[in-house]
Amino acid sequence: MQTDIDDWPSDINASFTRITEQMMESGPNLGLPYTKPFGDGLFEIRAKGVEGIGRAFFCSLVSRKILILHGFVKKTQQTPNKELKIARKRLKEVQRG
Repeated sequence: MQTDIDDWPSDINASFTRITEQMMESGPNLGLPYTKPFGDGLFEIRAKGVEGIGRAFFCSLVSRKILILHGFVKKTQQTPNKELKIARKRLKEVQRG
């Protein structure tokens, strides 16, 4: 999955990197426009660049670790259901241990 994010256009990837670095300093709850809650412990990183918009879903673990569950480059205004389902499935897997 990280490979997918590494393959994002460079400006979107740079935005993602800046946001995740800020999360490591300040914690995962940066709020809009950088992060957004999706409920049940699922959050979204909102990376934006000239070449488009990238989204990465993550969860925050008890050990203060942030786990990136799924990332994609957004092509529509709304978050595609398919992408959200992948993230929710991975979140459940992490929560089960």
